[in-house]
Amino acid sequence: MKPFRTVTYGKWILAGEHAVLRGCPALAFPLTTCSLELEFIPTSTALEVEFSGPHGEELKLLFYGVLENALSRLKVNEPPQGRFVLRSSLPVGAGLGASAALCGAVARWCEAQTWIQTSDVYEFARRLEDLFHGESSGVDLAVSLSSQGVRFVRGGERLAIHPTWWPRLYLSYCGSRGMTSDCVNKVKRLFETDPERARRLDERMRQAVELAQQSLLNTEPEGGFRQLREALQLGQECFQSWGLSGGDLGSHLQMLEGSGACAAKPTGSGGGGYALSLWDREPPAELKDILLPVPRPPI
Repeated sequence: MKPFRTVTYGKWILAGEHAVLRGCPALAFPLTTCSLELEFIPTSTALEVEFSGPHGEELKLLFYGVLENALSRLKVNEPPQGRFVLRSSLPVGAGLGASAALCGAVARWCEAQTWIQTSDVYEFARRLEDLFHGESSGVDLAVSLSSQGVRFVRGGERLAIHPTWWPRLYLSYCGSRGMTSDCVNKVKRLFETDPERARRLDERMRQAVELAQQSLLNTEPEGGFRQLREALQLGQECFQSWGLSGGDLGSHLQMLEGSGACAAKPTGSGGGGYALSLWDREPPAELKDILLPVPRPPI
């Protein structure tokens, strides 16, 4: 066994959720302020795992499942001898890509042990992530492994996005978590009961993606801001129509807009987790503790 260390990052999605599973593009960016660090120290003793960081303990059940899945796929019958240390500042089940960060880190560890090729890391990690989502689009992994903002099409392009300006965007937790697989299945059921309406919503989300991309590449920030606000509003309309922005999440979105946000939508699968909000000025001081500024993506 070889010593190993890697860092993977969280992600947030600007537009394209759910529709990305059916070939529509999505715009996603790394959340470099939230990360997962995986370290492996070979030993001659039985496997040990240490979890640390603000959200490290949340990874306990997930890590063992991912590791077992990976070793099973690789037909590695003997458990590794050594010590894993996982440090995480990524909350699990909140829509910020914790499962992708974990699967990407484990896939890189498998690569370091020469069990898979570098070219296979992404696809191997995506199959591991199916354990959580039932069907992973791969967009979270594309961001987590590259640490770049991307325009992502499932099974197709991964175009790096380099914004010409950067808006005031914030993430905030609604107070309850959503299950990605439940949200995905809810949208799929709409295709069974009302396929025409479901297709229209996918097309509407595609429009949100195109508008959001145009906004970030606009050389006039004022015009770009207007486009971005419209894109977020379109995305939120899709979540509302899918029935994935009610409850605690819906109340949270209303609070953000009532406090001065120009637009707000879920980021991720919806049903709970985090909201993305756009502001034309500094948010009120009383919201400072719940709003996480979204950093400009690295070039």
